[in-house]
Amino acid sequence: MRNRRILAAVCATAALAGLGLTGAATATAAPTTAARSVTPGECTDNGGTIDRSTPVLPTCRGGTYDGQSVD
Repeated sequence: MRNRRILAAVCATAALAGLGLTGAATATAAPTTAARSVTPGECTDNGGTIDRSTPVLPTCRGGTYDGQSVD
């Protein structure tokens, strides 16, 4: 009977530790999806056009990089 309680405690601890690691991995992976600027060639080669009417930096319109700034 004592062995069952110890085994149950070990299993519960392992399950909670696994959930904690999964949450940490998800939390660290999210910031890498931030938008980056693309080159004019990347924009046009992937079906976009360069919109120079936007303030500060031109923006890629259409294609794979739609909405990203062109540097």
